This record gives sequence, structure tokens and C-alpha cells, in this order.
Amino acid sequence: MPASVPHRPRAEQAPPAVASPSVLRADRVHDGERLGGPGWIALAEGRVVAVGSGDPPRTHGPVHDLGDALLAPGCVDVHCHGGGGHAVESGPDAARAAAAAHARAGTTTVVASLVTDEVDALVAQLTALAPLRAEGVLAGVHLEGPWLSPRHRGAHRAASLRAPAPDDVARLVEAGAGSLAMVTLAPELPGALDAVRTLRAAGVLVAIGHTDASYEVTRAAIEAGARMATHLHNACRPAHHREPGPAVALLEDPRVGIETIVDGVHLHPATVRRVAREAGERWILVSDAMAAAGCGDGDFSLGPLRVRVHDGVARVVGADGAAGAIAGSTATVAGSVRSAVAAGVDLDAALRAATAAPADALGLPDVGRLRVGSRADAVVFGPELEVRGVLRHGTWVKAAAPAAAD
Repeated sequence: MPASVPHRPRAEQAPPAVASPSVLRADRVHDGERLGGPGWIALAEGRVVAVGSGDPPRTHGPVHDLGDALLAPGCVDVHCHGGGGHAVESGPDAARAAAAAHARAGTTTVVASLVTDEVDALVAQLTALAPLRAEGVLAGVHLEGPWLSPRHRGAHRAASLRAPAPDDVARLVEAGAGSLAMVTLAPELPGALDAVRTLRAAGVLVAIGHTDASYEVTRAAIEAGARMATHLHNACRPAHHREPGPAVALLEDPRVGIETIVDGVHLHPATVRRVAREAGERWILVSDAMAAAGCGDGDFSLGPLRVRVHDGVARVVGADGAAGAIAGSTATVAGSVRSAVAAGVDLDAALRAATAAPADALGLPDVGRLRVGSRADAVVFGPELEVRGVLRHGTWVKAAAPAAAD
């Protein structure tokens, strides 16, 4: 863990927690691209209007000095099924509550992920969630299924899996009403490559995951327009020295964003380090969180499936009551940054994977970075990378603003 920097004197009294700060200053600032020393950002009307290193000028208004904190962009989660006890497929109110729970934990931009279900049910879910993008609650919706491999379905109901028929693809794109941001599919399924082209033409990011595809079929899907790997190494054909499989094809193509779930459960630390190194600036941290994120152990739902969380690990409950496949995570993206650093990844890379990289993958130019014109979304981390405060649209999310330096 990086050594903390000694407290600095406070520049001015911090504003009330309910107000937007004019200027935030911290001993360390990560702008989404790189980690630097003391720096500051000036805010107005929910936007960043100035940035700088060292101490801020007084011309931008009152200064909230965060002392030894690390100031970073708000985290961007492109794969989130729920949180705070709420599953996004349950409807707009549940999705709002889940997004709010993740915001309190440092994620200021969320894509709601829907698990495999019948097409009619997914159409209804998409239709219900679509308005939340215009409201600014969600950055879009992600369909993780139903076009997945039965061999690598993970926590997806087998009876609802299917190949991507053109009519189903068209229905779901139409139901999304411009809010369908991403679709995960298995490219070896009949009609999948045509679906990739159709979705790409509709402006939807296509991800490869839950797949038994060969290296060659994965390459063909990338050439057809797929540009994302869904939770690499989880729920996909493993690599073999004579059959590299999808993971190798996805990692070696510089056009493909690489999602990973770094929660201490889904991947070995050595795998995390290797993916971070090989993917570089394409590496993306996702929570893949289900409703239990931010809650204790207990029983929850993930789409049509029952899930039981024990010791923080979510697993599908079988018909006999036994725990089965891992069912998403109970993590947050900020927590994944801590886990990545604990696994031996450089803090600079972990923060970029939680901010600028996912924003770039989804084509969101005003989030994921602290620069002039960007949305005033920020996370205040303490010396142990604990979340001290969260700013969303220029307003503190938590009940109180983080304490100013003594």
C-alpha cells in the first residue's frame, strides 16, 4: 500500500456537506490517466472547470483541503446486476436504489446488467429501465444473455439460453430505445456473427463471454465488430497450448477491452497481475455485483435464480438446496481497486482500470477523468484506499463531506 503523505494545513473552512465544493485539493490526485502529487480541481454547476498541481489559486472560490487523501475520478462500472439488496431487473425503483448503493461506495457511473431470461421478460425489463439513462441514473443497460453457451453458463438459467435469432435481436434493440449499451454473447452459436454485426450497426458494444468458442471463432467475432471481453477467464473455455481459446484471442487484440472481476474469489492474484500487464490500458475492473453487494450474508435473487451468500461469496442455490456456481460478486469497483493493489498491481493501473478505461470502452467522454469539462464525479480515498467521500454531479453523495485537513 502506498505510504501516506503528512497532513497539510487547511486552506479554508470546508463548505457544508449539502453544498457543492468550489475547489477540492488533495496530497495525491489521479486524473484517470496517471497518479500525481498534490493537486486540485475547481467545480461549478456539476462540472470540472479547472485543474492544477500544487496549491490552488484563491480565484476559484473556497478550498476544501482533503489533506493526505487521494482524489480520483468517480468509478465507472460497466457490469453491475444490483446492490444494497436490490436487483436491477426488478424495475426502475430497484435499479435506482442499487445505483445509489454503489454511488455511496464510490461508483458514480453504472451500467445495469440483466441476466438470461425469456426474451419477452428481457424486453419488459429493458423497456422499464430505458428511461433511467435519460434521467442520468444509469449509463445504459447490458444484456448478459440469453445468447450464451450452455457449457459455460455460470449463473444463468439453462432453459432460457438460445441462439440469437434476428427477430429477437431486433426486438431487444428496439426495446432498449437507445439505452442498450452492451450485449454479451457466445460467438460460436448459430447466427452469432450476424448478431454481432447487427448490434454493432445499432451502436451497441458487443462483448464476448460465457463462451466455448475456439481461438479462430473468437477472432472472427472481433473482426465482425466485438470489442469487449466479459469477465475474462471466468465462464469461458480455458486456454490450452494447442487450442488457445477465447481468452488469448481477446487479450492479444488491441481493439478489445478486457473486463475482470477482482474480488479475491474469481481470479488468482497471479492471473490478475498477468491480465493487468498484458491488457495494459485496455484493462477494466468490473464489480459483476448482484443484489448482495453492500449487504451481509443471506438469500438473494439473480434474475430467475436463487442465490445464497456465505462469507461474502454468492452462489446459485440448486433444487436440492446445495450451493452451486458462483453467482456474480458482492464487490464494488472501489473495493476491486483495493483487491487489485493487494494482488500486486500498481495503484496507477488499478485506478485507470476503474475510471478512464471503462469510460473509454463505452464511449463516455465526460466521466472517468478529472479534466476541464468532465462531470464533477470524484472519489476521496484514504491512505488504505478506503472510501472517505464521494462526489456525484458536484454534490456529496454521503451524509457528510470528508473532513478537511487539520
